Amino acid sequence: MFRTKRSVLVRRLWRSRAPGGEEEEAAAGESGAAVAVARASACGGGRECCPGKAGRGGRGAAGAEEELKALTHAVLKRLKERQLEGLLHAVESRGGARTPCLLLPAKADSRLGQHWYPLPVLLCKVFRWPDLRHCSEVKRLCCCESYSKAHPELVCCNPHHLSRLCELESPPPPYSRYTMDFLKPTDCPDSVPSSTETGRTNCLAPGGLSDFQVLQQPGDWSNWCVVAYWEEKTRVGRLYSVQEPSLDIFYDLPQGNGFCLGQLNSDNKSQLVQKVRSKIGYGIQLSKEVDGVWVYNRSSYPIFIKSATLDNPDSRMLLVHKVFPGFSIKAFDYEKAYSLWRPNDHEFMQQPWTGFTVQISFVKGWGQCYTRQFISSCPCWLEVIFNNR
Repeated sequence: MFRTKRSVLVRRLWRSRAPGGEEEEAAAGESGAAVAVARASACGGGRECCPGKAGRGGRGAAGAEEELKALTHAVLKRLKERQLEGLLHAVESRGGARTPCLLLPAKADSRLGQHWYPLPVLLCKVFRWPDLRHCSEVKRLCCCESYSKAHPELVCCNPHHLSRLCELESPPPPYSRYTMDFLKPTDCPDSVPSSTETGRTNCLAPGGLSDFQVLQQPGDWSNWCVVAYWEEKTRVGRLYSVQEPSLDIFYDLPQGNGFCLGQLNSDNKSQLVQKVRSKIGYGIQLSKEVDGVWVYNRSSYPIFIKSATLDNPDSRMLLVHKVFPGFSIKAFDYEKAYSLWRPNDHEFMQQPWTGFTVQISFVKGWGQCYTRQFISSCPCWLEVIFNNR
């Protein structure tokens, strides 16, 4: 029997589903609780900002798989051939390729077991996160047509136009703690800004401009942040000035457009640095949105973030937060940052301030649970400096 192109696409999509989806409905309760307990006990209590996937279950797994398969096929068979091709491209590239929105009726919910799921959540369960339970657990990326639309008639169901949302109601394990004393302006306003960890200053930007001049060019309001890439205690390349609302920072990204770390000339011969650099892969997406600056982990490995606005303003200690692949976190909040310092302070308004800095390490964490106590010991990391004006 000859198979139609549509049936071939549906079969390929089903084979590309996320592992563990067939067991999730049967095992979510018992094994999900076990994972939560195990993670809460790690590193001295608390919980990570990104919940883990449910493990494999036993009874009911076969029945849950058949039900999920039937429901998924029913949804996919409603799609046009071009929509199936776009969805398959998004799934097989793991979000690395630019793919169009998959617009479907917003009110077309589907029932799986005892739960009703909106179509975007259902497709995310099938192709990305089998343990996903509710639409409040995901966040739309700013590249999506459905982004910021309150009640659209059509909603995008492309699973790679959404990210998993990090929850910070409970503090994560103390991967690292830092006193709030580092939230002080630099002592020398005429010097090139140095890393808050290494204390080092590096290189001039092309055209004879220093890094400080790149940050503080008179009348330049278009740059909302600049990004510095570090390998251990050495900065690699120049400051990258960001003007667009979002920026991809990556090592190897199909159709990538942004800050490509793979194109930087590095003299570091460390095998660990080279290994971690190759694992950056799709990297992260940095986006300035209405409520602050978000970081989306597009890579296949965790990232670690330290920001003054991620923690309680009354806290005297800062935590380093672990963000798993596919998750987003609001890494910076302008209102919180201004509340941590005196906005009418002339010195504050005239120079960079480390409270407007976010540090991100790829793959390797630092702090109490790691051999690396400081981010300057991490192989590959970023420093994002926000414009405070």
